Amino acid sequence: MTIAVDENGYYGEFGGAFIPEMLYSNVEELRKNYLEITQEPGFQQQFQHLLKDYVGRPTPLFLAERLSEQYGAQIYLKREDLCHTGAHKINNTIGQILLARRLGKTRIIAETGAGQHGVATATVCALMGMQCIVYMGSVDIERQAPNVARMRMLGAEVRPATSGSQTLKDATNEAIRDWINNPVDTHYIIGSVVGPHPYPDMVARFQSVISQEMKAQLLEKTGQENPHAVIACVGGGSNAAGAFYHYLNAPEVRLIAVEAAGEGVDSGRSAATSVLGTRGIIHGSRTLLMQTLDGQIVEPHSISAGLDYPGIGPLHAHLIQTGRAEAVAVTDEEALASAFDVARKEGIIPALETAHAFSALNKIRFEPDEVLVICLSGRGDKDLAAYIRHLEAH
Repeated sequence: MTIAVDENGYYGEFGGAFIPEMLYSNVEELRKNYLEITQEPGFQQQFQHLLKDYVGRPTPLFLAERLSEQYGAQIYLKREDLCHTGAHKINNTIGQILLARRLGKTRIIAETGAGQHGVATATVCALMGMQCIVYMGSVDIERQAPNVARMRMLGAEVRPATSGSQTLKDATNEAIRDWINNPVDTHYIIGSVVGPHPYPDMVARFQSVISQEMKAQLLEKTGQENPHAVIACVGGGSNAAGAFYHYLNAPEVRLIAVEAAGEGVDSGRSAATSVLGTRGIIHGSRTLLMQTLDGQIVEPHSISAGLDYPGIGPLHAHLIQTGRAEAVAVTDEEALASAFDVARKEGIIPALETAHAFSALNKIRFEPDEVLVICLSGRGDKDLAAYIRHLEAH
């Protein structure tokens, strides 16, 4: 089975571009131009230069010896937390801002949940001298205060989304409304592999540098390019798309997508979309979506703002539905426990999103000495308030 997006933006039955007429020209401009522009030698040269000298790539592939001993496998960590701004999100924002400039855009909008994508967008806008407006749910503004401060220091305007659950879904809705009202000068930098085609494919391509580096690093460290498994957390799923990308058509590599179970898959307060979701349309693409029988979105819950989303990227919906990827659901409490375990065993404080990926080690079976790679998608500075609360409660 070859896994690639088709010309209409579909991965199997998932994807496409379901958009209001007023957005058609914006999305069509991107669809017609993104491949041609991003494959130009001049674009690639500038993109690679910034990834190297600004982001700090390649990020290390680190053998976590104490975790490896604990689980009886060779566990490598792809250190996206060491990227400039503290997460993988910057890979995509650099690619998209270079694309926006070539399309003649002068104003950038974005949505953010955990704030990492907002910070990465504000960062590249400062770098390129472009206006930046970030939409963020009021709930997330409160629980991710350090990232809000960073965005404002970088010169971005942070606009609260006060409707619905006041989280990532609602911030995305507000950003889409802005884009409809400002079609000529504005580019919308979507932060994950969600939204109408070409966004899921475009974001996955920019993030694919993660697995591209992993292959070379694994060859150097283990003598072979392919691990036995790649593990990554999935909300919309951009870090997972990047970590899986160059292994999609290598069926011998297990792809493990870790979702947020919140307070439990059956608790009514969860974000485990692959278990609870049915086919539906959200933010311009057909995917798996948590919804009621009459199509109303079920509000997701996760302690992690970056996984608190009722849908999943269409690529991941396709991978899970076809069995190419395995979905694992991890609760808030399990993720918190894993965050402290990693901090105390390896001296790395992971983001709450990434802590879910680590927790999957307790839920999957693997043979001794198999090579596993965990995409350590972000660092935990932004989640210290949640970690402190957990410490105080225990």
